[in-house]
Amino acid sequence: MALPALALCSRALIKIGAATIASFDEGTAEAEVAANLYPSVRDALLSAYPWSFATAQASLPRLAAAPIADYAHAFQLPPDFLRALSAGRSGQGRGVPYRIAENRLHADPPEIVLTYIFRPPEQSFPPFFDAALIARLAAEFVIPLTENTARAELMFRLAESEFRAARLTDSQQDTPLAVQDFSLIGARG
Repeated sequence: MALPALALCSRALIKIGAATIASFDEGTAEAEVAANLYPSVRDALLSAYPWSFATAQASLPRLAAAPIADYAHAFQLPPDFLRALSAGRSGQGRGVPYRIAENRLHADPPEIVLTYIFRPPEQSFPPFFDAALIARLAAEFVIPLTENTARAELMFRLAESEFRAARLTDSQQDTPLAVQDFSLIGARG
């Protein structure tokens, strides 16, 4: 079941024994904490692992202004960009050296395909990610709302366990990568 941001935050609040919220603007302590912490916690969790549901590829538009040094071209990053995974040439999403600087991608080839993590809408989060995000939100909400550090430590341990379980589930949705071009295998003949 796809959950909007408000429902994700309310479920995290329930986990710590706090009151749920009906709006981020309702003026309660719970709503203020949720409104302020939710975007950064969501983006940090999305960026922490190459989730299959949040991974995309895009051909980047080249910018007119070239980098000052090291690379020949600069490219515009996508508007929903969170983190780069790899860069490649047309038809291949990896294999090109690059650098992210000044909110642009710098590389030598004149055309770049970027594989990256983006910020999908909450309604497209799979249930295993919802569980990890709710656990992490609960861990982040517990100190500002309860001031209980022992409870916070427990919630962070539970959040880490949910994160590991979500990574494991997500990793099973792709063909395992094979070793490619490994010099020791090639030397065996």
